[in-house]
Amino acid sequence: MKEIIKVSDLVKNFGKFCAVDHISFGVAAGSIFGFLGPNGAGKTTTIKMLTTTLKPTSGAIGVNGYDPVRQQHQVRRSFGIVFQDPSLDGELTAFENLELHAVLYGIPSKERKNRIEKFLNFVDLWDRRKDFAKNFSGGMKRRLEIARALLHVPTILFLDEPTLGLDPQTRNHIWKYIRFLSNEHHITVFFTTHYMEEADRVADEVAVIDRGKIIAQGTPSALKEKTQTQSLEDAFIALTGREIRDEEVTGVDRMRNMAKLWGRK
Repeated sequence: MKEIIKVSDLVKNFGKFCAVDHISFGVAAGSIFGFLGPNGAGKTTTIKMLTTTLKPTSGAIGVNGYDPVRQQHQVRRSFGIVFQDPSLDGELTAFENLELHAVLYGIPSKERKNRIEKFLNFVDLWDRRKDFAKNFSGGMKRRLEIARALLHVPTILFLDEPTLGLDPQTRNHIWKYIRFLSNEHHITVFFTTHYMEEADRVADEVAVIDRGKIIAQGTPSALKEKTQTQSLEDAFIALTGREIRDEEVTGVDRMRNMAKLWGRK
């Protein structure tokens, strides 16, 4: 099967600290791929390099056949992204948040309304299009962010902790949308999560990164078999240990990343 994301011998150093240490992996087109690891393991640094907001020290990356360093525009057109922390403008309505995104991504004005209506209906928010985002629940905000990420019709959807802090019903609702996108529209989903049961349930394949290195990759069932455990959470702990890690990135960093994607400083 075609690999839509290819990473080969990727390295990112910050001074003498190696955040990503010669990692290689591939993601099959149309698959749901879980990128798992403790806090500070290198997940966010890798995603930043994949999404053009951070240049690698060395190694090669291909995203939809493009190089994130030399072909940033083509790569950015290829993906949508939902950050862990909220990035909506609370003073804008649901419609206005998507309209702003449409303008930033150069969607022709004659297409904007129909496309916004399509994706707000897709996430069951068309009836709330005139409501301010600040009045939405956490789950509604996540659904709106997913609609925004899909508005320019990407081939890859990056999700950084998409269901963090949401109740089980809302989490299941969001994963229903994500599975539908993968199964029916062949969108590749690349996600991180600390909810191991989610990754166990929805991921076609997972890679576990720890201390900057890929330490395991395969289907959830293969990792459980490898570690002789009954759940992916137990397999994850067996692979990475039980120590508590520091956070790797702040919410401010994520807002800066979004600004970079939109061409702001």
